[in-house]
Amino acid sequence: KEGLLNRMAETLPTCQECSKGMLVPLSDYGRDGADIHYKAWVCINPECGFHIRIDNGVLSMGKKLKESHK
Repeated sequence: KEGLLNRMAETLPTCQECSKGMLVPLSDYGRDGADIHYKAWVCINPECGFHIRIDNGVLSMGKKLKESHK
């Protein structure tokens, strides 16, 4: 388990906002149920909260994460 975490830390990008966390990819499903790989990248440092995401071709980034009510 520790070996897997070390390999992940070597391959995932460091967050350029806080330099402490890593950016991890998140996937989602589209309107028609198709997979959308790497729709967002989120910093795993809970104090940071930086994210990059794409919605309908529009790129957004920021530091405020909010819970979806869907």
